[in-house]
Amino acid sequence: MRKAQIARKTKETAIEVRVDLDGTGVSNISTGVGFFDHMLDQIARHSLIDIDVTAKGDLHIDPHHTVEDTGIALGQAIRQALGDARGITRFADALQPMDETLTRVAIDLSGRPYLVFRTVFTRPKIGEFDTELVREFFQALTTHTGMNLHIETLYGENSHHIAESAFKGVARALRTAVTIDPRRSGEIPSTKGSLAG
Repeated sequence: MRKAQIARKTKETAIEVRVDLDGTGVSNISTGVGFFDHMLDQIARHSLIDIDVTAKGDLHIDPHHTVEDTGIALGQAIRQALGDARGITRFADALQPMDETLTRVAIDLSGRPYLVFRTVFTRPKIGEFDTELVREFFQALTTHTGMNLHIETLYGENSHHIAESAFKGVARALRTAVTIDPRRSGEIPSTKGSLAG
């Protein structure tokens, strides 16, 4: 039962997130930010993690708080669903093409958060979505999942493709990292005996 539900409410946002790490990639996403909904759907679909997100934020200001706080809540839900991380694969990587773009992603579900984000966008916006919010989301997700996440776009021209290759790459790496390795026999994959950070 690697499932979790998180409700996060502040003066800026009200967010509910549900995850099932052993799902089939089904998503039900509603944040009020169209491009962001599309990216969260990519995470669910390609990680095979079932994800429900309902977010209501101060979009009359801008999407920043909604995107960042969704990353916080989703990270907390994944961390809670992992429990003590017994038996997980832990390490994973992906090389993700998207037309002219290629992004490299590596994940360690170590319990120690650290983000390396080497991605440059060619435009400040994708539709009405600020491209700088891609990093803000992954920073929040990284911190609250407790993972080491490296995202590097090797090359690309179209900002939509650059963002989507990053989200899909993270999803594919996350799919492998959270998968139970039958050869671990329920052991915690660390010489420390803990992945609590």
